[in-house]
Amino acid sequence: MKSIYEKAFQHNFDGICVFDHEGKGLAINQAGQRITGFTKEKFVGETTKNAIEKGYISKSITNRIIQTKKPVTDVISIQGLEVLVTGNPVLTSEGELQYVVLNVRDISELNNLKLDVLLSIALRRKHQSVTPKVSSIDVAGVHSDDVISASPKMKQVVQLAARVAKVDSSILILGESGVGKEVVVKLIHENSARADLPFIKINCAAIPRDLLESELFGYEKGAFTGANQQGKAGLFEAANGGTVFLDEIGDMPMDLQVKLLRVLQEFEIRRIGGTKDIKIDVRIVSATNKNLQELIEKGDFREDLYYRLNIIPIHIPPLRERPEDIQQLAHLVLNRTNRKYGLEHYFQPGLVELLHQYEWPGNIREMENMIERLVVTAEQDEISWSSLPFIIDQPDLSENYSLKATLEEIEKKIILEKLQTFRTTRKVAQVLGISQSAVVKKMKKYGL
Repeated sequence: MKSIYEKAFQHNFDGICVFDHEGKGLAINQAGQRITGFTKEKFVGETTKNAIEKGYISKSITNRIIQTKKPVTDVISIQGLEVLVTGNPVLTSEGELQYVVLNVRDISELNNLKLDVLLSIALRRKHQSVTPKVSSIDVAGVHSDDVISASPKMKQVVQLAARVAKVDSSILILGESGVGKEVVVKLIHENSARADLPFIKINCAAIPRDLLESELFGYEKGAFTGANQQGKAGLFEAANGGTVFLDEIGDMPMDLQVKLLRVLQEFEIRRIGGTKDIKIDVRIVSATNKNLQELIEKGDFREDLYYRLNIIPIHIPPLRERPEDIQQLAHLVLNRTNRKYGLEHYFQPGLVELLHQYEWPGNIREMENMIERLVVTAEQDEISWSSLPFIIDQPDLSENYSLKATLEEIEKKIILEKLQTFRTTRKVAQVLGISQSAVVKKMKKYGL
């Protein structure tokens, strides 16, 4: 039995420390040595009084039990580590104190999780809407792994896209930059009769003006200096039978707008330097984040072309107007980024609640960039909410929730408490899971 007790003592997950009735160390198990940093040789014979005087412990549970002969539970600091200690007195048959047995558990990670849970609860009270778990597959009979439509507004977009995918009418996709216009266009193409035929995207703002015409319509041999001697087919020809996506259509030059209008009216093109028309069969979908009607009034966009492009308008709402999509989008982007880099990062509980509070002026594109940055810079697999302030600390935060002020106040309190407990920025950085330079920077920010 003595052997069994010894093995149970040494292999207990929690640290166990035994003192005599005067507070002198008698025994410490392996977990106790690991958690407290005391070796067996250093612990045995050491008194709690000396440990306090030397700064090894912040206060003594053992001394309180010696005085009261009653169990005590408290959080203390042992050599800079925050631990939860439960002490119990062992009394003789006459009621005299014989030993004090302490159970010691490292709660630095538990404490961080507790704070995160408290923050999550507070944010949920401010943000009462519950994110419905709606699959990105089979909305209105449409299949897509990339379109998230948990919100009512995006459901309407997907349902409309499903209906118009079956016809060849021109579609104009409207919405702010980064809302996911290309994703919706691909959804339309993939659920159309042209799904197995080419899908070609043309960014009207990215191709230099003097090259755009030749890229779109192609050219015959010898059409201009430097031209390919065999000539070249344009993107409209390459897309024959499929779908052409004209992104940033509001940036198309006026002279090319005339040629595009002919494509929409006659479904034929003529190469640069050519003398014959070439019939094409394409579905044209265009997109812009600009107000085309304002461009028409300024004389920068043809009104007749606008009406040809705008047969079926689809407006994609900004991310701030569809908060129900944020949770699924965040995990979709996280999983995609993990696959890209062969990682297994995950969000700390409560982090997505913080994402709901941000206005997202850059929409989904901003979220993608933010999450990728968090993934590739994270030192651990868990992405903590404490990593977010440098990203969401911007003046565009929703005034309704004052999240910036809340985060700063909590962050300041955490750092101050850790500094008082651990004294060194190196240890504070280790406990918080951030770099020492980040701790110093935050100390300067809050005047600590």
